[in-house]
Amino acid sequence: MSAEQQDLGQEMAPFRIDPRFDTRVWGWRDLHPWFDRVADKDPLGEVWLTGDMCLVATGPHTGKRLDALFAEAHAALLGAGAPSPESPLLIKVLFAKEKLSVQVHPDDKMAQKYGDPRGKTECWYALAAEPGAEVAVGLKAGVTLAQVEEGIHGGTLEASLNMLPVVKGDMVFVDAGTVHAIWPGSVLLETQQNCDLTYRMYDYGRPRELHIEKSLEATKLKTRAGKVSSTVLADRTILIDTDYFRVERIPIAGSCASDRLRDSSTSVLGLAYLFAAAGTGRISSPTFAPIDLPARGIVAVPASSPAFSIEDLGGLDLIRIAPNWPGVTR
Repeated sequence: MSAEQQDLGQEMAPFRIDPRFDTRVWGWRDLHPWFDRVADKDPLGEVWLTGDMCLVATGPHTGKRLDALFAEAHAALLGAGAPSPESPLLIKVLFAKEKLSVQVHPDDKMAQKYGDPRGKTECWYALAAEPGAEVAVGLKAGVTLAQVEEGIHGGTLEASLNMLPVVKGDMVFVDAGTVHAIWPGSVLLETQQNCDLTYRMYDYGRPRELHIEKSLEATKLKTRAGKVSSTVLADRTILIDTDYFRVERIPIAGSCASDRLRDSSTSVLGLAYLFAAAGTGRISSPTFAPIDLPARGIVAVPASSPAFSIEDLGGLDLIRIAPNWPGVTR
């Protein structure tokens, strides 16, 4: 065990997490071939991979809710210097058959003003996209808050939105305060702060609650949102590295040792998630039972994890996601 791991206490092995399937009026009825799931009644729009209510699927904590595991073992999971013991990231896969509502998320300051622990900055990685797929990210230059409010009440808000075409492999950053919406035609891997606060501005006449006053308060006319250019390194491609999260693709040529998966720019041990965007893999170690990583499966790698290797069992497209801590040096 390394000196850093001794500081974290007892080792905690990686573990797979069972997905949670959430219904949405704009979702799909059949998630094949992405997931082996068909809707019973209402369509399925979101697959939560790391939600607080998701259950641990492997190892000694099998069956335990993720929030409960963080509550009792946050040091082993997060490592030294984490400013909060709670699960930092909510990772989802989004399936939009219809337009989502036009919405905005609060930043940390506004969320805390109304009694919530954090806001919601997020990013979308396009796992797939049909020709002509688009997302709305931000407002057109020169649009005022008064025009946004007029568009909400007059049903013309779409005319004020900045539309972006989406193709497979695109990464889109959506910081808190950005007016946004997702149109049909893409399958998106969403990484966000562990927060589900959404203020709906406009919902195409659906009988769901709108949050017009708060959405206008949360709206920032200019944000940093938009497509992000990837950074190609010798051993990985950094898709995004910003406040709250870092997302990267790591090629696995046969197999890869766990120490090579970590960000080489830091020696600090921290939590990471390994997501199979395609293909399958297996995580192996002399100290714990093998863990299969199926297509669209996700494995949590605690800060205190013992060494392991990950093997490509066929077509593995590995996405590594780790939290960042704004203002905290780790």
